[in-house]
Amino acid sequence: MGLSEILALLMFACVCGVLMCGVRVAFALAGVALAFAGLGVATGAFDTSILINLPGRIYPIITREILIAVPLFVFMGVMLERSRLAEDLLDAMGELFGPMRGGLGVSVVFVGALLAASTGIVGATVVTMGLLSLPTMLSRGYSPALASGSIAASGTLGQIIPPSIVLVILGDQMSNAYQEAQRSFGLEGGGVISVGDLFAGAIVPGLMLVGLYAVYIFLVGWFRPAAAPAAGWPEGVTAWTFIRRIAFAMLPPIILIIAVLGSILSGYATPTRGAALGALGAVLLAAYKLNPDRKAVRVGACLAAFGFVLLVAADLSPVDIRLSQDGWSGREITVTAIALMGATFVFAGSGLALIRLFATQHLADVSRSTMHITSMVFMILIGATVFSLVFRGFGGDEMVAHALQSAPGGKWGALTLVMVIMFLLGFFLDFIEITFVVVPLVAPVLLAMGMDPIWLGILMALNLQTSFLTPPFGFALFYLRGVAPPAVKTSHIYKGVLPFIGIQILVIGLVAAFPGLVIR
Repeated sequence: MGLSEILALLMFACVCGVLMCGVRVAFALAGVALAFAGLGVATGAFDTSILINLPGRIYPIITREILIAVPLFVFMGVMLERSRLAEDLLDAMGELFGPMRGGLGVSVVFVGALLAASTGIVGATVVTMGLLSLPTMLSRGYSPALASGSIAASGTLGQIIPPSIVLVILGDQMSNAYQEAQRSFGLEGGGVISVGDLFAGAIVPGLMLVGLYAVYIFLVGWFRPAAAPAAGWPEGVTAWTFIRRIAFAMLPPIILIIAVLGSILSGYATPTRGAALGALGAVLLAAYKLNPDRKAVRVGACLAAFGFVLLVAADLSPVDIRLSQDGWSGREITVTAIALMGATFVFAGSGLALIRLFATQHLADVSRSTMHITSMVFMILIGATVFSLVFRGFGGDEMVAHALQSAPGGKWGALTLVMVIMFLLGFFLDFIEITFVVVPLVAPVLLAMGMDPIWLGILMALNLQTSFLTPPFGFALFYLRGVAPPAVKTSHIYKGVLPFIGIQILVIGLVAAFPGLVIR
């Protein structure tokens, strides 16, 4: 092993140590990389001309269209989180499943799944459900371990159930890895990996997690009734009132999910356009829920919905409305007028909702949070790009490729090694660091071995989800610990998530054994 390879290994170990010391991720990645680049120049193990490529690697990051979906999905998630959507869902689902053993826990899982598809923000989901449902579950006799484990696990579903920010970022990284495999390893094929493909592939594994989580809680309630007792039906509520309450709580997020995912999976909209549609729907929904005077918001929502229908009708029309030398025909003028009318209605309806949110300061708060989260993601991506460039300059990518190709068991042994390493790194690092640092190094090698990129991406996404649950540094555990009452100890939280980690590993194994579970 030469000096370059030794410095590459030391650089990777050093950045892990710096991250565990609490240094900001973006600055840790870039700072350690540049420090080792200087050390490599001093020892003659690094060529300074490699750094000339850095601007050319950073510029595409800020101009890549698919990454525009990140701030839009973040805005959608934060806006829905501020609209008290979780509170209504928890109340409704608690009443629906409460009379069965483990019903409250099952309702937490289903609400977590709906919030995952609506917001996709783990911290907000875990904190919200921890504040709203954990005291209720404890007061009704639930085991602290089961209650905290179900909340923490269901809060992480936002990482795998689309639309997910993780899948957007991972899709971009997998696309880059596929191109790198074609360039460096001679991988044949000109296919394109899209975020929509990952969204479609993640649906079945995500639903499997939801179902297995619910089955586990139900079995605990069946065999250990004291750990998950049943609650009674709500008193003084008629069947019609009960059904209407459930419908009003569940229909808005379900309609929004169908609109966003349906537009993306059907091929009508790109993930960026789907994210913009989700952001608009979140604005209308939040304005309706956060304003006591809802008449204006209802009018705005109707105008926006009608305008959107007109825009879709105009967009699906086979008429080419581009101006030709012969001018426009009457039909082309009609389609253009419909499109302009639809855009006018959308702007008018969303404008009314935005005015309402601006008056209550919610728009400013959500925009500020979106800016902070988006800036963090892009700064980490830039820092990871610097780290990856320097690591490759030391020959680290060739060392990783040789190690995986030499792994016992061929490509399955290499895949197992990568998944174990990612799982262990999840004990200490966040999913963003693992995605931006590890995936670009190992994915090209695995793809060159003939693995399907969508299937591999879903396996990695499932593995990354566990980084939120694995002690001692799982972020979902920290979020829940911050809002849990004193009766819930840290040991309860750690004990409670272990069965759900086991379920996570089981689903990873099933997806690995049956690739058909990943829809193409």
